Amino acid sequence: RFCLPLMLASLPTMAAGEEIPAALQDSWGDFWLFRFFINAAGYASIVVPGFLLIQYFKRRNYLETGRGICFPVIKSCVFGSEVKSVHPEDGSLPPRAESTESSTARQVFKLVFCAAGLQASYLTWGVLQERVMTRTYGATETDPGEKFKDSQFLVFMNRILAFTVAGLYCALTKQPRHGAPTYKYSFASLSNILSSWCQYEALKYVSFPTQVLAKASKVIPVMMMGKLVSRKSYEYWEYLTAALISVGVSMFLLSSAPNRHMSTVTTFSGVVLLAGYIIFDSFTSNWQDALFTYKMSPVQMMFGVNVFSCLFTVGSLLEQGALLESLRFMARHSEFMAHAVLLSVCSACGQLFIFYTINQFGAAVFTIIMTLRQAFAILLSCLIYGHTVTVVGGLGVAVVFVALFLRVYARSRMKKRSKKLPPGDTPIQKV
Repeated sequence: RFCLPLMLASLPTMAAGEEIPAALQDSWGDFWLFRFFINAAGYASIVVPGFLLIQYFKRRNYLETGRGICFPVIKSCVFGSEVKSVHPEDGSLPPRAESTESSTARQVFKLVFCAAGLQASYLTWGVLQERVMTRTYGATETDPGEKFKDSQFLVFMNRILAFTVAGLYCALTKQPRHGAPTYKYSFASLSNILSSWCQYEALKYVSFPTQVLAKASKVIPVMMMGKLVSRKSYEYWEYLTAALISVGVSMFLLSSAPNRHMSTVTTFSGVVLLAGYIIFDSFTSNWQDALFTYKMSPVQMMFGVNVFSCLFTVGSLLEQGALLESLRFMARHSEFMAHAVLLSVCSACGQLFIFYTINQFGAAVFTIIMTLRQAFAILLSCLIYGHTVTVVGGLGVAVVFVALFLRVYARSRMKKRSKKLPPGDTPIQKV
């Protein structure tokens, strides 16, 4: 584990004829790229044997020749039990609940409840995320304290609670019959783990407002992934708003650069991690869209993805010996324990609020609420942690959120227009 980083660290010092500083050797364990490959190796130790087993059962035509007590389990994991739906939307989301009461007050109450739940869950989650990754624990007048460094443990904490909540929900409520091969959740799980890890890790190198704007700009890679993975086509206004978002993000980053006291390497690391987050997250959403062609509910998707996420993260943590180390850190600092648990609770509850809001009011209302949440998150982070935003940076933020609202407005207009058209007619867009 330590041979390669020691060799790499020795190259510049050997050329200069100097001894290797001990601090340089120790710093390799904290270098994000090194930890990324170590984590990936841990996931590969689970994925590769699983892949070989799946190929073995498929080559043996196990679906026709298999027998015994393990047959139902292997069939569900490798082959599934139901064909895909002809219409992707049939299984993507449960039908939106139509209100049996015409009471406007009831609908307003539901909307306020959903908005408050989403805002409280994700604003608290954002504040805690920045606190855990950028501040020390146990600091006193004589002791500077220590920072928590293992982002993968936080991902594991989030996933184990989300797995528990989704499992209880599926057990207590009626769900569609599951038909997707279980192993297909592992692809979305891997990309989801890696995107979450990059998200946590990026906070060590860039500010939280920068991270929020980078999330807003993921519209662009999502569209690219949509064309590559799902062969989707997009309207001209989608390309226009994506370009506006990239312009706004560029204005914010360029205006903030002179005020940062960071090295070029540190800034580059933050940009690479944010790019990794966006790419992995874009793949996750598009792969989940493809999985929804099987008839399943969003909570079943949440459960299936988190099963593999727990398996991958706990396996990697145990192989590295990092699970016990993180638990010892938690035992030393009760404040960190409270933050980590609350972080996981907010993440799990936020996902449930997402499903309920989309079911009750549709995707457009949900997008508006979450866009406002991003704006509030930047404001809250600046107030609590003292981030500064220049005038040009503020204009860039405004451009980003105007573009996001334009996307919501244009999408709602397109849906209304398509409903008014006679059957068989489709709207023609000139690009």
